[in-house]
Amino acid sequence: MSGRNSIQVNPSIPASSLVPSSLAALADPPIRQIDAAAMDYFLIELVNTLRESSAVATARQKKVEKEMAEAGLLPPPAPAAPTVPKKESARDSVTSLNSKSSGKGTAVDEEEEAVRVRLEAIGVHVGANFTERLCRDRPLFSETLDAIKFVCKDIWAACWEKQVDNLRTNHRGIYVLQDNAFKPISRLSSWQGRPDAVKRARLYVAMPAGVIRGALSRLGFHGTVTPEVTALPQCTFQVKLPKGT
Repeated sequence: MSGRNSIQVNPSIPASSLVPSSLAALADPPIRQIDAAAMDYFLIELVNTLRESSAVATARQKKVEKEMAEAGLLPPPAPAAPTVPKKESARDSVTSLNSKSSGKGTAVDEEEEAVRVRLEAIGVHVGANFTERLCRDRPLFSETLDAIKFVCKDIWAACWEKQVDNLRTNHRGIYVLQDNAFKPISRLSSWQGRPDAVKRARLYVAMPAGVIRGALSRLGFHGTVTPEVTALPQCTFQVKLPKGT
C-alpha cells in the first residue's frame, strides 16, 4: 500500500539563534506525525459539533430573553408582520411552499451564522499560534505586502500543504488570495447537487478565514477576511486592511 501524506512542521533553529537550547526544546518539541486525512475528518466533526452546540446556546439565549421580557426587564419582541393569505394553485404551489418555510429558513440562517462565528474564532487562535511558531526567528514585517506574502507562502504551506495560486491587490489595502484547489473543500460534495455543495462549502471556509485573520493580527495587521466560494474546489479570500497599515 502506498503511504499517505503526513502533516508536520520541521524545526527551524538557526545556529545563530539567541534562544537558549532549553527554551528552544519547548518551542520545538519532537515531531509527531499524523495522517493528513485526520484534519479533514476533524473539520467535519468540528462543524457538526459546533452546529449542535450553537443550536443549544441559541435556544438557551432565547429562553432567557423570553423570561426577562415576561418579567418586564426587557421590552417585548415586536410582533411579526401579518401575512396576506394567498390562494394556492398548481402553478404557484412551489412558491407557496417556499413562502411557508421562510420562517424556518431564517432560523437556520441564524444557526449557521452562529456556527460560522465560532469557527472563525477558533481559526483566529490557530492562525495566531502558527504565526508565532513560524516567525520566531524572523524580523518584524515593515510592509503590508510582505505580511500578505508570508500568509500566501508559509501559512498556506503549513496549513494546507501548498501555496496560494494567485495574489492580487489594488495597492489600497485590499488583497485577493485565490486557491484553485483549496484543500478543506476539495472533496466536498452533496447528494442534492452542486449548488448545495457550494452552499455547504461557505461554512467550511470560515475557519480558514479565521486562520488568515489571526495570522495577520499577530503580525500587527488588523482587518477583515471575507471568503467566497463560487465553484468547487476554488476559494477566494478578500483581505481588507485599514489604510496606512
